[in-house]
Amino acid sequence: MDYLDHIKGQLAQKSPLYIKVKILSKMPQTEIVDMMEDSEGNPTYKIRVHAIPVRGAANRELCKFLKKSLSASEVVIVSGGRDKVKLLRITR
Repeated sequence: MDYLDHIKGQLAQKSPLYIKVKILSKMPQTEIVDMMEDSEGNPTYKIRVHAIPVRGAANRELCKFLKKSLSASEVVIVSGGRDKVKLLRITR
């Protein structure tokens, strides 16, 4: 499954779109690698980020990657700025 296409499809139906992501930093490349669901069926996307989590570098890379990959106008971290699990707002 292409997780970016899944998110793009959701974004086409609803903007702004709120998604949960789990970040793994200091990885060889930035990419979405998995989608997990909680007991209510809500997805959390697992994303590998190349940057290190120092002074917001990993968060900036995450937002830049999703903005470019989804052709979004804005990607904002709503909560979890210093946590591995974050809530994002994506606007087309």
